[in-house]
Amino acid sequence: MTALTGQHENGRHVNSPSEHDSDPHETDLRRIRALILAADGPEEQLAAVIRSAGAEQTAADLVDELLSRADLSEQLAAAAVVVQFDLAFDGRVLRHHLLTGPKAEHRAGPADEPGATVALDLLDLARAVFGARHTAGHRTPGITWHGIEDPARLMTALAAFPVVQQLLRGLAEQPLDLAELSLRHGSDKWGLHYYTDHYARHFTPLRDRPLTILELGIGGYADPAAGGGSLQMWKRFFRRGLVYGVDVYDKTALREQRIHTVQGDQADPAFLTALAERIGPIDIVIDDGSHYCPDVIAAFGALFPHVVPGGLYVIEDLQTSYWPGYGGSSEQLSDPTTSMGFLKQLLDGLNHAEHEPPTTHRPSGTDRTLAGAHFYHNLAVLDKGRNEEGTLPAWIPRRPMSAEEIAGARRAAEQQAAEQQAGQQAEQHPGAGPDQDHS
Repeated sequence: MTALTGQHENGRHVNSPSEHDSDPHETDLRRIRALILAADGPEEQLAAVIRSAGAEQTAADLVDELLSRADLSEQLAAAAVVVQFDLAFDGRVLRHHLLTGPKAEHRAGPADEPGATVALDLLDLARAVFGARHTAGHRTPGITWHGIEDPARLMTALAAFPVVQQLLRGLAEQPLDLAELSLRHGSDKWGLHYYTDHYARHFTPLRDRPLTILELGIGGYADPAAGGGSLQMWKRFFRRGLVYGVDVYDKTALREQRIHTVQGDQADPAFLTALAERIGPIDIVIDDGSHYCPDVIAAFGALFPHVVPGGLYVIEDLQTSYWPGYGGSSEQLSDPTTSMGFLKQLLDGLNHAEHEPPTTHRPSGTDRTLAGAHFYHNLAVLDKGRNEEGTLPAWIPRRPMSAEEIAGARRAAEQQAAEQQAGQQAEQHPGAGPDQDHS
């Protein structure tokens, strides 16, 4: 568990400027968002977005993204391999290179002695990295292996092969195992818990979309450089997503491309509402915060209205609903002040149209927009949507009835339907009558 508190237009995201524009990292996020959205559009639109951001900046963003997707094992990372990228755009070639080692390093400009050079059109690279599957087709990059003809440099040249292969894997959507990603990045979503199979079931259909994901609780407690494993996992899994993390501790050190951290308290609805209005609309909320029942309920009230139709709201670690130290109870299981008691009430709201008589329950905004709920061990996944299907016809009995009563109710319904049909015909032919001559 992580510590969070002590006690679209046409389906696309439109974020308006605010007083937070002074934060350079939020400016970077908006630039990446514009590139992600344009990668699906016409070539002229994508080129215009690249020119607006600056071709060199876009090239740097895309090379950084490839590096973040590369699975460089310790053996590969230890190899001193230099890979140069030659990216063509607007009649010129932009050059960037990567140096692998204990910590990979990205530099602008050409390399002195690259082990390999990858040549690609910048527009093709943008589509391959950030485009949807139906637009992500790209030309095969040209690869030049330097030193392959020189026996003295052959071993160095061969070391570049697997590094380039891993870097270019980021050009295609990869099958990813969330449990493996959780372990790799130090998240507790597999091992301490076993949430990843459930996440895969609900999240996989959304992977190809330009999403905004908000997770409450970053982890690492007061250490500013610790935590963030789940944010890394979501960034890798959602290749077109922006990932936001909230924690009561300052986690600015964990920010990187497509990951933004915000300091704040999930127990403060005003803070959460302001955040949602700034970064929203939100596609997925994951509450892995304090797990204190009043905080869980407050966060849901503030954030669920800002989740898009078709989006998901996830609450983790519901075991605390039964622990008195977290505001829970193992005796009053339906107490609405506990997390599970609150969720049970939501289920009654999900079926608000079936309450009898209908006047006994006036549906809330949540009742009308909670479209589904899925429960697993210590985990709830809630679907945002439109919940206004209505109920069954009035003639279907709401209480046990005799055969005579059922037949009478059916005859009354048929008579009512006939009267309605006759009224509709009269409206369509107001001058017609039984004595009117139509000859």
